[in-house]
Amino acid sequence: MNVWRRLTGPRRALALAGAGALVAGGLVTIPVTAAQAATQCDIAYTSNDWQGGFTANITIKNVGDPLNGWTLGWTFPNSSQRVQQGWSATFTQSGSQVTAQSLSYNGTLATGASTSIGFNGAWSGSNPKPTSFTLNGVVCNGGTTPPTTPPPTDPPPTDPPPTDPPPTTNPPPGTKVDNPYVGVRGYVNPEWKAKADAEPGGSRVSNNPTAVWLDRIAAINGTPDSSSNGAFGVKDHLDEALRQGAGYIQFVIYNLPGRDCSALASNGELGPDELPKYKAQYIDPIAAIQGDSKYSSLRIINIIEIDSLPNLVTNTSGQPGGTVMCDTVKANGAYVNGVGYALAKLGSIGNVYNYIDAGHHGWLGWDSNFGPSAEILKTAAVASGSTVNNVHGFITNTANYSALQEPYFKVTDNVNGQTVRQSKWVDWNFYVDELSFAQAFRTKLVSLGFNSNIGMLIDTSRNGWGGSARPTGPGAMTSVDTYVNGGRVDRRLHLGNWCNQAGAGLGERPRANPATGIDAYVWVKPPGESDGSSKEIPNNEGKGFDRMCDPTYGGNARNGNNPSGALGDAPISGAWFSAQFQELMRNAYPAL
Repeated sequence: MNVWRRLTGPRRALALAGAGALVAGGLVTIPVTAAQAATQCDIAYTSNDWQGGFTANITIKNVGDPLNGWTLGWTFPNSSQRVQQGWSATFTQSGSQVTAQSLSYNGTLATGASTSIGFNGAWSGSNPKPTSFTLNGVVCNGGTTPPTTPPPTDPPPTDPPPTDPPPTTNPPPGTKVDNPYVGVRGYVNPEWKAKADAEPGGSRVSNNPTAVWLDRIAAINGTPDSSSNGAFGVKDHLDEALRQGAGYIQFVIYNLPGRDCSALASNGELGPDELPKYKAQYIDPIAAIQGDSKYSSLRIINIIEIDSLPNLVTNTSGQPGGTVMCDTVKANGAYVNGVGYALAKLGSIGNVYNYIDAGHHGWLGWDSNFGPSAEILKTAAVASGSTVNNVHGFITNTANYSALQEPYFKVTDNVNGQTVRQSKWVDWNFYVDELSFAQAFRTKLVSLGFNSNIGMLIDTSRNGWGGSARPTGPGAMTSVDTYVNGGRVDRRLHLGNWCNQAGAGLGERPRANPATGIDAYVWVKPPGESDGSSKEIPNNEGKGFDRMCDPTYGGNARNGNNPSGALGDAPISGAWFSAQFQELMRNAYPAL
C-alpha cells in the first residue's frame, strides 16, 4: 500500500512542543444560552480514560462576537485531576481551577469559528468530566437553567445527550471551511474497527478515524472477496458516516496509471497508457457518488495519489534507481494529467476537500528534490482543467514512519566542528523530522502560487517510535554519528526503509490544529494493514513482491545497502497483519 522513495546522496529543524492524543470517548457538549453577553461559546469535551490517566480534547466554538484572544476556564470535579501536558494553548492549574490561554496562531476566532485544544492528564479515584466552562470570564452554559420560553426569534436551547458527536458546523453546499477537521468527529471505518477490536487491547485505539483506501476500480463498489478491502464501497462508507453522525470522512484516491513506478509491492491494476480508463472508470464514478446531495452535510476529504508525483523528480533516468516505468509516466503525462483530472473533478463538489500527497522529509528534504517536487505538484494542480483552488492542502508521511519530531538533536547542531548533516543518518538532508519539513514545504508551495491558507496533514499512524528502545536524551558527543544515532527516536536501520518496519509504534492520535500550518495529524494508513508481503504471494489485485519487504534482504543503493528492517510473515499490501498491529500498540508514543 505504501512505497518509500528517496534519492541517496548529498542534498532546518523547528521543534514545537506538543504531545497528546485524541481518541473518541465520552462527550460533553455545553451550549450557550440566549441571554448571555457578547462573548458566547459552545464547548465539546471528549476524553479517553485509562487507570490513572486520560487524554482530553476540547473544541471551542465561538457563537458570540469575534474574539481576538481567548482564555478558557473550568473546574475539575475531582481534586486529584491534573493537567500534565497540553497542546494548542498555554495551560495553568491552581488546585482544581484550570485555564487555557490561546496561542498566537489560534487566538482570533470569528463568529461561528472553532478551534481545538487538548491535554494529557492524571487522576485517582474517579475522572468525572467538567460540567461548566467560561470563555474570557463568561460562563458558556450561562450557569443557570435556560428560560423555558426563550425570545421568539431564538430556537429553544437543547442539551444533546453525552454520547452525541460535537455539533457540526457545515457550510451551505458549495462553500468550504478553512479546516475540515475542526469541530467535527471523524468517521470510524467499521471494517477496520472490527479487525482492531478483535486484537487483544485493540479497543484502546479502534475508535480513531482512519482513511478508506480506494486502491482499484473494484473498491468503489466494495470487494467482499478481497484480502485487503472489505465489503463496503464508497456509498456504503458515506451512508455509515451519516449514521454515525460523523462530520468528516477520508478517502485515499490511489489508482494512477503505472502506479508506484519505482517499486513493486503497491503496483496498481492500470498500465501506464490507461489514463482514459482511470478517468472514466475510476475518478468519474467516485465523483458521482461523492457529489450526491445526500452527502452534502459531510466534509469529504480526499488524499490524492500517494507516492506519485515526486517519483517524476527522483526516480527517472539519470537518478540512482531510476526506472523505465517512471520514465514512461513522466513522458506521457499519466501522473500529472491524472492528478489534475482528479483534482478538477472532485474539487468541483462543494463539500469535498483535496489534499495532495507530498512525500516526506526523508525523500524530498534535499534541495535537489525539495524545490523541483514542489514545482511538479504545482504543474499537476493546474493540469487537465484544474486550478490551485481545487487543492485544499497537502499531506506528508503517508503510510510512512518518519518521526514527527526529533527531540534530542536538530539540523543546526555541531559535534567536534562537524554539522549533524554530515552524519550517515541525516546524509546532508536539511530536515531531520516531519513537522519541520511539512511547515517549510507549505511555505514553498505558497510561494509557487498555491493559496496562502492551504493546510498540511501529517500521517502519524506509525511514527511514534516509543517502547523500551526509545532514547531518553542526546547521543554521545564522540562524533556526529554517535550523537545522532544515540539520540534519534526514529529507530529504523536506514531512513530509506519503508516496509512493515520492526520496532515502529502508533504516533500522535488524530487531532485538528496541532501546530502552525498543520490542519491535522491523521491516521491515513490504517494501523495493522500491511505495506507488502515478505515473500511473493500470488494475488489478483496487481500487487507485486518487493524485496524491501523481505526481512532477509540486504538492501540496495537507495537504502545505503542496509537490511530492510521489515517484519517477517507479512501478507500483501492492505491485508491485515496482526503481528504488526500488536507491535504498533506496544511501541505507541504517546503510550496507550
